[in-house]
Amino acid sequence: MTRVAAKVDLNQTEIIKALRESPGVSVHSLAGQGKGCPDLLVGIQQQTFLCEVKNGIKKLTPDQVKFIEHWNGSPVVILRDADTARAWARRLLKG
Repeated sequence: MTRVAAKVDLNQTEIIKALRESPGVSVHSLAGQGKGCPDLLVGIQQQTFLCEVKNGIKKLTPDQVKFIEHWNGSPVVILRDADTARAWARRLLKG
């Protein structure tokens, strides 16, 4: 079976870098999963978060909306830029 390259938003690399700047934050890319699965798996303070990366005003795809509506874990976090990602991580690290 041929694998199709994962389509990632242009700001995903900078958001991952911003999150990893914070000590105690781990990030794993899920971008290749497809079918609406969020882009990132993020660990902070022994908690696990699914994060969807969106560039600017881009909207969620129908598959992403469906995934989020049917997900029974903690809410999916939408990250649009590195500054927001840093602020979100800092807030969680402070408790």
